[in-house]
Order: sequence, then structure tokens, then C-alpha cells
Amino acid sequence: MQKISFNENWRYSHLGEGEWQAVTLPHDAMLAEPCSADSPGGKNTGWVVGRDYVYEKRFVADEAWRERDIVLEFEGVYRNAKVYLNGKYAGGRKYGYSNFYIEANDLLRYGGENVIRVEAYNADQPNSRWYSGAGIYRPVWLYVLPKQHILLNGIRIRTTDYKVPRICVGVQTNAAGNVRIEILDGEDVVLTTTAPANTETEIVLADGKLWSALSPNLYTCRVTFGEDVREETFGIREVMCDATHGFCINGERVILRGACIHHDNGILGAVNHPFADARKVELLQKAGYNAIRSAHNPCSKATLEACDRFGMLVLDEFVDMWYIHKTKYDYASDFEQEWQADLKSMVEKDYNHPSVVMYSIGNEVAETGQKKGIRFAAEMTDYLHALDSRPVTCGINIFFNLLHSLGFGVYTDKKAEKAAKPSKSSKPKKKKSVGSEFFNDLAGLLGADTMKIGATMPGCNAKSKDAFAAMDVAGYNYGILRYKRDLKHHKDRVIVGSETFCSDARKFWCTAKEHPALIGDFVWAGIDYLGEVGIGAWEYADYAPDFTGGVGWRGASSGRLDLAGRAWAEAAYTQVAFDLAPVAIGVVRPDRAFEKHSPSAWRMSNALESWSWDGCTGKKTSVEVYATGDAVRLVLNGKTVGEKKVPANARVRFKVKYAPGELTAISLAKDGKELGRTSLVSAGAETKLTLVPEKAQYGQGDLCYIRLQYTDEAGEIKPLVRGIIDVAVEGGELLGLGSACPYNEVGYLGTTTDTYYGEALAVIRPTAEKVVLRAESPYGKAQTEITFREGGRA
Repeated sequence: MQKISFNENWRYSHLGEGEWQAVTLPHDAMLAEPCSADSPGGKNTGWVVGRDYVYEKRFVADEAWRERDIVLEFEGVYRNAKVYLNGKYAGGRKYGYSNFYIEANDLLRYGGENVIRVEAYNADQPNSRWYSGAGIYRPVWLYVLPKQHILLNGIRIRTTDYKVPRICVGVQTNAAGNVRIEILDGEDVVLTTTAPANTETEIVLADGKLWSALSPNLYTCRVTFGEDVREETFGIREVMCDATHGFCINGERVILRGACIHHDNGILGAVNHPFADARKVELLQKAGYNAIRSAHNPCSKATLEACDRFGMLVLDEFVDMWYIHKTKYDYASDFEQEWQADLKSMVEKDYNHPSVVMYSIGNEVAETGQKKGIRFAAEMTDYLHALDSRPVTCGINIFFNLLHSLGFGVYTDKKAEKAAKPSKSSKPKKKKSVGSEFFNDLAGLLGADTMKIGATMPGCNAKSKDAFAAMDVAGYNYGILRYKRDLKHHKDRVIVGSETFCSDARKFWCTAKEHPALIGDFVWAGIDYLGEVGIGAWEYADYAPDFTGGVGWRGASSGRLDLAGRAWAEAAYTQVAFDLAPVAIGVVRPDRAFEKHSPSAWRMSNALESWSWDGCTGKKTSVEVYATGDAVRLVLNGKTVGEKKVPANARVRFKVKYAPGELTAISLAKDGKELGRTSLVSAGAETKLTLVPEKAQYGQGDLCYIRLQYTDEAGEIKPLVRGIIDVAVEGGELLGLGSACPYNEVGYLGTTTDTYYGEALAVIRPTAEKVVLRAESPYGKAQTEITFREGGRA
């Protein structure tokens, strides 16, 4: 089989307009659209206007292909995709997050030019509760297959015994015959066998290396059927999950330190470029997470490949809604007709990936409190079990289920219809919020306890227990206050915190260590994303002229990592809470430490791991020390400024007058013994513009991520230094430029950006062997050059 990248030489336009622009896939057409107070998506989609799009590509079909089977794969088109080949309808997919295939044989002009046309419909708004992007946002492939071949997704590999270890390889073909199966460890063939096609073959790998989060050992299975040769990567691992032993990989208990993520890649919009997807996984792993939840749709193939390599566990989620609309034009219109096909696509995508350890059939679907919805939960779980052995969960907001039963449902078809109506107000940003937007606003005003306490109310158990009984793992969204009670009363129940607040990390961890039936926690969110604007923002007036979430707001700002991938001090807190580090420091900017800021339930702090605050000498600030010892001591320039006992949440605050130098936090045991220490050092007086490529080397096909920072001569970032930066690129295409600030009036497609806490980010697609980035700012000029090595990833 030939697998040919089909991502070059496309053009796109608004449907019906005909003003074409050349693009390379994957591509997010929505990122170039204007923001408007009249956008029906409002806060949820970052005020971006929705449109319909058409993509075209001209290509020559080799005459030799006449004797082959030709198939096109679209990994993701948002949404309601329709594909035409030479003017004839070839197929499509309604769900914007499912991959799908087009059989092209009967429509091709062999030996001549062909035109493929893809239509993506996103004008019907709102159709999502977050920024979805639009167009062909994931890669496209063309497969050239022998007439007798292995079916696409026709190789299935599962571990039947990790102790021996033993695997089972199933191969589906479109004709009878034998297949040769080879197992490779790197380039070395370690086993070869022959078996009949369309059967399962058991293989023992006596010295096989197991796959786990700590040791992600991968093998390649090469299958030959006549002319057709395929390769699948796999890992030897077995997942077990029950209330007695907890969640186990290869017999060892693993507590899921998870992060929820959306599918976008920050300033690139919804573009799911393999390098960008892998970068996100790597950043989250470095921040201490060992698992991700693909909220709230199936994740990309590139994300799964990266998770396999890095050892990141995956809870792959199917959908955000069932048959009740959350927004007027969402997937609920198609759910009852399409769910089986889309679930099957997700399983086919995931099956051979050892990183995928669990499926979720939905998120905050109030249907799980209704008889019809409970039947659907059981039906979907059974359907998944028929396709795969992985455990099944669903992220259920127990409080929302209760509200729905009382007639105050967060999501109803009526509310979705109301939210889509144009505002009657002369100030559209004051339009009354409904649905999740209303509860996000309410939680921001009242605090994180709103939903947690709500989940403990009488009646919540009755409106969730039957749905939980229908699946393998009970997914609790913001239900941490129920954990101990429910573990006591439901002895066989396995619980995962499918969506949680960062501030509860230590409480979760201590509970999970004592109770194996509590298997994990997925914080909202691991990394920031576009849409749901401002729900986690902790902004002051200098970065956000208003706190309403009106036009100009683009990001949620609810990530432990910001939109550019830089870690807030909350990420350091999480590592301490999970016993991955003994102590860490976060500092709130001294010039605004005690000022009013935008309300937030999804952030516990806006502290940074920095002691470089130009112009703030003598100003009081809040210093947060995160530790799990008995007490912490804070030392500034060799002098102790305070010592305090550590509370249960592992977070201690000190009020400190800023003075340049060195700030040190020491974690102490009860007997006064030092358990660990960490320090922050101030930047020097000079300020310069520094360009920092994220990697020392890049491989062909990679994207260049370059951080634009205001630093001292030693490279220490100066968060309070701010200034517009102009850039120019040679040897590449500037795909995105911007800062992580959730308020951004200009977008990410220009050549000028402001900084956010001393930093911005540029992303470049190389078009030559060497990329040059030049930048100018009020603090000088800078230049960096990047060369590419042949083949592979850096």
C-alpha cells in the first residue's frame, strides 16, 4: 500500500464567493474570520463569525491506479462535510470530529486531471460550546491499494497476557489467503509467522518489553498480504480496573493525574498539525500529567501517536451532547442516527494505541438522569464492549442532572433555541447568557464551590446512580465532595474525577492514595484554549479593558499552561500536590497584587514562578509556597521573612515586600529537617528582546515554535516588561503570531504582536532548508536561524 500525503496545493474560499486563497492542510478557515458582537456563538466561540467554506485541489490520477483501489481519508472536517470528485458526490461526514473515508475508484479520471471539492458548513451558529474552528483542520491522505489487500483499519492487535507476554493479531482482508506477520523492535525483526487471513493469531514474545506510562516501549507489527504491506505500531500492555485494585496497567496500580484538553492548538486555532499536537502532549507531560481527557470529542491520530511515544494515557471522549441540544445547531440533531457510525470510527482509530486506556461516551449529558438517556448509556457501553475491551465512562455533572429533573436544566432544546436568537439589546455583549455560559458566569462570581456543593444535594444520587451502573467507571464532573460518601455506599463503584478544579488537586491525591476505587482526576483544563472566553481569566485592567467577556476576548484562560504553553505557578502547585516535587513558589505581580481582577472559578491563582518584577521594589505582594511538609520557611536575600504551618491543601501564602535578589522556600518536616528547597532569582537591570526556539533541532515536517521574550542578558524573563514586536520571516510561512493574553482584538494572523507577561509566540511552517525570524521591538532587534535535519522528528 502507498500512503500519500494529500495536504499540499489546496485552495479555499467562502462557499459561493469564489475568491480563492492557496492553503496547505491542515487548515482552520474560521481563524481568519472577524469577531463581532452579533456573532450567535458569543462568548462560547470567542465571538468569531461562522461561515461555510469550499476547498478544491487539482491532481493527476496515475494511469496505473486503474488497477488499484484508491481511497481518500479525511481525519477531520468541521463540519457537515460533503466531498465531490469531478463534480459527483463521493461521500462525507456530519460529525466534525470523526475521520472518514472516500472510495474514489469509480469517480477518477485515470491519466488525466481530477478535481476534488470539499464543502464544510459552519454558518449555522451556534453549533459548539467552544471555539471549533472550521474546514479541513486535520490531515488528508490518499491510499493506493492492490486489488487484493488488507482492509483499512484491518489489523487489530491486543495484549492477552502481559506476564508471558502474549499478543493476539487479527488481520482482515478483502480476499482469502495467508498473511505473513513480522514483529519488529526498532529495525530488528524479532519474530515471523504465517497465518490465514481473517483470523486471529496468538503470538508469544518471550522477552517482550511492556508498555507503560513510565516505560512506553513500542513495537511494529508488519503484515504482508500478497503485494500489500502494512505496519502498525503497538505496545504490550494490559488494563484492568475494579474497585478493589483500582486502575492497573500490567498489574501495577496507576493513579491518573489527568488534564482535560480541547482540540485546538492556541494561536494556530483548530489546526491539528501533528507537530503541534505532539508539542501539547509533551508540554503537559513535563507539567506532571500522565493522562489527558479529549474534551469533548475524539482526539486526533497525531495526538494518539504522540501519547504512545511519550507514555501519556488517554481518556478518549466521544461527544459533548446526545439528543438534547446544548446549542441550536449542534450534533444533537444527528446523534440518534449517527452515534454508532461515529463511535465505531473512534474505536477503529484508537484500537491499536496502547495509550488509550478508557472511553467516555459523553460530557455533562443531562440525559443520564432520564430513562431514555439511561438506556442510551447502557446501549453505547454495550456497543463499545462489543468493539473493544477498554472500560467505559461518561463525564456526568451530578448537580446538573438534579437541576434538569427539577425543571431548571442547564441544557434544554428551548434554551439552545433562545441562545441562538439575536440580542434585542443595543449592547450585544450584555445579552443574557443561558446554558453553560450562564453557569460559567455564575461560578465565576460565586466561586468553585457552587457546583461541588450542588453535587451533594439530596436527590443527586437518584439522578445519577442508574447511569453510573450502566458503565464501567463513574465519571464525576466537580463531584469531589461526594467521593468518600459514594465510595462507602457503592462498594463496587469505580470513580474518576472526569472534570475538576485545580485547587482540589491535593485533596484528590490524598483521597486516591487511600481508596483504590478512586482512579484519577482530570483538571479543567491542562492547557488554555480558544472560546468559552474568560471563564478562567484572572486579569487586571492593563490586559483586559473590561471583565465582561465581550468582543475582544478570545481565550478561556483556564489552563495550568497558558495559550502559548507557558506554565502558570498552578502547574507547579499540581506537581507538589501529586507528590512529584517537595516545594514550589508562585508570586503574584506586586504592582497589581491586591487589585480587583476578572472573576474566576477555574483558576486558584495568577501567580508566576518569577522574582523579576521591575519597578516594584518596596511594594507588597502575595507569595504562595506549595509544599507537603509540616511547615515552610520563606527566605529573601538570606533573611527569613516568615515561617508557617502547611495546611491540608498544601498551599501557604505570605505577604512580602518585593526586593530584587533571591527568594527561597524551604519545606520542613515536623522535626525541623529540611525536605526540599527551591529558589527564584531576579533578572538583571538590562532588558533585551530574546528569540528562543523551543527545540535545538527540527526535523522535516516539523513546525518551528519560537518564543519572543523580554529578558536580561542571562535569559531571565521580565514579566512586567511589555512592548509591541514586529516580525519578518524568511524561508517559511508564519502560521501564527500572538501572546497568551485571553483578550486579543487583532487575532493571530498578522506580523505584529503585544507581549503577555514578557512573552509572545511565533509558529512557522518551513518552506526552505533554513528559516530566519527577525524581530523588532522597543527594546531592540533580534534574529534567530533554524536549520532542519533530514528525516524524523527532532
